[in-house]
Amino acid sequence: MKIASFNINGVKARAQAVLDWLDGAQPDVALLQEIKSIDENFPREPFEDRGYTVETHGQKSFNGVAILSKLPLEDVTRGLPGDDADEQARWIEATVIGDKTAVRVCGLYLPNGNPAPGPKYDYKLAWMERLKARAEALLQAEEPALMAGDYNIIPQDEDARRPEAWAEDALALPESRAAFRRIVNLGFTEAFRARHQGPGHYTFWDYQRGAWNRDDGIRIDHFLLTPQAADLLTECQIDREVRGREKPSDHVPIWVTLDA
Repeated sequence: MKIASFNINGVKARAQAVLDWLDGAQPDVALLQEIKSIDENFPREPFEDRGYTVETHGQKSFNGVAILSKLPLEDVTRGLPGDDADEQARWIEATVIGDKTAVRVCGLYLPNGNPAPGPKYDYKLAWMERLKARAEALLQAEEPALMAGDYNIIPQDEDARRPEAWAEDALALPESRAAFRRIVNLGFTEAFRARHQGPGHYTFWDYQRGAWNRDDGIRIDHFLLTPQAADLLTECQIDREVRGREKPSDHVPIWVTLDA
C-alpha cells in the first residue's frame, strides 16, 4: 500500500500538476492539504476518472484537506476532535482497506502559527494539544494507523538548509518542536527518519528569493506511524523533483509504502 501526502497549495491552480504527479507516482492513497476549495467546488471528475474515491473537508479560499483512494474507504470523519468551535478545515481521516490489513489514515494541515507570539501561535499550540489527544487514542486502539501531512514543524536544525533563518519562526520555535516531540514520544515512528538520516532532505522551498534554485529548503511534511503501522513500513521517500516542474506547489509529495 503506497500512501502519499502532498500540500498542493490550491487545487484550482494546481489540478493539472497534481494529476501529472498522480499519473507518474501511482499512490494507492493520497492525502492532500491546502486544497483551498469548498467541498462542492472540488474538481472530482478527473481524479475519479483515474480510479480514486474523493473525500474532502474544505473551506473557501483557505486550508482544506482531502483523501484520494483507489482502495475501499470506511468511516470517513472530518475535523480534529476537541474544539467544536474550530471552523478551520485541517483534519480528515478514514480507514483504508488493504489486501492484508486495514490502516487508519489521518490527513492533517497543522497551523502555521506566525506571527509568534500572538493569537495565531496560541492556536497552533492549542491545535497540537488536540492532535496529541487524538494521537493517544490512535495508540490505544493498537491498530495500524498514521498521521500524515503538512505539520508546519521543522523538527531539528538539520531539517533546514539555513536553520538560523528560522530560529524565530513559529515552525522552529522551541515550544513548537517540544510539542511535536511530545506527540512522537508517545510511541510513534517518524517514517522518514526511520529510513534516512542526516541533513539535506527537504519537502518545502519558498517561492521567494530563488529558494528552489539554491536548495534553500526545509522539511515540514511528515508521517507518524503507530507501532502496528511501523511494523509494516517498507519505504519512505520524498518526490523532490516535483518542485522543479511547471506551476509547482511550494511543497513536494512525501510517501510511504506499507506491507498492507
